[in-house]
Amino acid sequence: MALRVHRTLRRSDAELGEPGSRLGAFGAFVFVWVALLGFRLFDLQVQQHEEFAELARSQQQTVVELDAPRGTIVDRRGRELAISVQVKTIYANPLEVQAEDAVARVAGELSKALGWRGSAVRDLEKRLGQSSTFTFVARKLDPEIAEGVLARDLPGVYSLEESRREYPMGELAAHILGYVGTDNVGLAGLEHEYDGEVRGRSARRPLLRDASGTRFVAPWSLEETPQAGADLVLTLDATLQQAAENALTRAVERHRAKAGIMVILDAADSAVLALANVPTFDPNRFQVYSEDARHNRAVVDAYEPGSTFKMITAAAVLESLAVRPDDRFDCENGAIVVSGQRIGDHKPFGVLTFREVLANSSNVGTIKAALKMGGAPLQQAVRDFGFGTDTGIDLGYENSGLVPSKEWTSLDAAYASFGHGISVSPIQLANAYAALAAGRLNRPYVVGALRRGDELIDARPEAGRPLNLSAATRKDLIRLLEGVVEQGTGEPAAVAGFRVAGKTGTAQKSDRRGYSATGRLASFVGLAPAGAPRLVGLVMIDEPRDVTGGGVVAGPIFAEVMETALLYLGIAPDRDVWERRTDFLALRRPSPARTEPVEGAEAPTSGLLALATLRGQR
Repeated sequence: MALRVHRTLRRSDAELGEPGSRLGAFGAFVFVWVALLGFRLFDLQVQQHEEFAELARSQQQTVVELDAPRGTIVDRRGRELAISVQVKTIYANPLEVQAEDAVARVAGELSKALGWRGSAVRDLEKRLGQSSTFTFVARKLDPEIAEGVLARDLPGVYSLEESRREYPMGELAAHILGYVGTDNVGLAGLEHEYDGEVRGRSARRPLLRDASGTRFVAPWSLEETPQAGADLVLTLDATLQQAAENALTRAVERHRAKAGIMVILDAADSAVLALANVPTFDPNRFQVYSEDARHNRAVVDAYEPGSTFKMITAAAVLESLAVRPDDRFDCENGAIVVSGQRIGDHKPFGVLTFREVLANSSNVGTIKAALKMGGAPLQQAVRDFGFGTDTGIDLGYENSGLVPSKEWTSLDAAYASFGHGISVSPIQLANAYAALAAGRLNRPYVVGALRRGDELIDARPEAGRPLNLSAATRKDLIRLLEGVVEQGTGEPAAVAGFRVAGKTGTAQKSDRRGYSATGRLASFVGLAPAGAPRLVGLVMIDEPRDVTGGGVVAGPIFAEVMETALLYLGIAPDRDVWERRTDFLALRRPSPARTEPVEGAEAPTSGLLALATLRGQR
């Protein structure tokens, strides 16, 4: 019996192995387990370090790019036209909202506070339900609205400060200034053209989350310092801009017109003092206006100029010596046939001198003068005055107009001589008259200087190329254009106390079938004072419904605004004209409506001083 037990025990020991071997097996197991753990730790801590670090960052913080304040835009006297203000943006952490099972409630409360309905509410609820730690709710809110949202103390809803663009003078100069989108990018006007200089450098700011899950903006968490954009000092004068906009608005309403345009340039260098379009818009709320209202017709559109273009024809024929002011032309009682085409006049005329042809705006007389010179010289003169190419004005999206490049026939020259068969933009036409005054074709511009801190940077263009027109021809032509205002179609454009030179225009508008039977473009372009031109003014009224003549429609607007401008700028009247014409003009037309002062008119004149400083450096 004992023997059998002993044998059994010996057999069990053999099967189970010795104690040393069991310990070795356990040690091997532990080694393998530690090796595997080490490999896993190596994999997590080294090989996948960046991946998990990024995951941790995404759970603990969200990086938001915050806009830098855009540079201020001021007029030539330092009055603020565009500024940046600090406002609040509302954002949410959808995961925090979901953790409170409050998606529907938070979306409803936010929508009530923000005045949202319909699809906007559904979109917000959808965004609050997504797997994300950050979503914008509403950006750049008015302070009272933002405070109303935050007062509801909603879970997962927070705020941060951003910069928003505002235009303190509302609609004033809207087409020049343009506007800015929610993302701080300029979308039109100077805001678009100078976006790189004005926008500045934005800041990336992490939004951190503490152990309790609450988000906060750490004051030390800026990854870079935001840098404000450069300021723009404009050549524009807010007082003259307001005068132009007011007069233009009244005229469009009075004549039940489609639209109106007015441009005032400094005759010496084509600096823009005013540029007005009607209809207009408020850039603070640009989204609610139609594209038509936001359209800068003075720069973007092109029209057949009509008889205002006769100045170009007159310059060409006088310079070529093909015509002299007292040469006589038979205007054939109102019609002429060129290359088989009958071209009519606005009224029948007999024999007129060339100065009378201009004063009375005879198409027939102008055609005969142009044909004495020939098509090629007229075509070259049109090019010399800058038509068919951009002026280069710093407002963007400029229309270069259309001047046929083929060799002009007699018929081409005939039509072009009185402003038909070609198209020009209003800024081109105004600049051509400025070239007549200055003797060179300058580039019109709106920004006179950029300011970065204490540094003032001259932004004015270099002087343009000399005009291919002698001083004698320029003087003779300006005197002929004076006759248009003194005793011709431009009499309504006369300004009490000042000599004015200019030209009227009444152009047929084209449509799909040719020329419109009713659509007209009434215009006047003039220089004042004519003896030594300081200002150029252009007025265009698109499709007036009661009367259509450029003199009677556009002339009075020019006279009203130009009188304001000349006196406002301190330009002395012509004494002899004052004595001869003041009483007559006072009886013939009402005095201009008083221009109310622009809000902020007594503001510091830093802009004007800046331009004066730069002017002295040339």
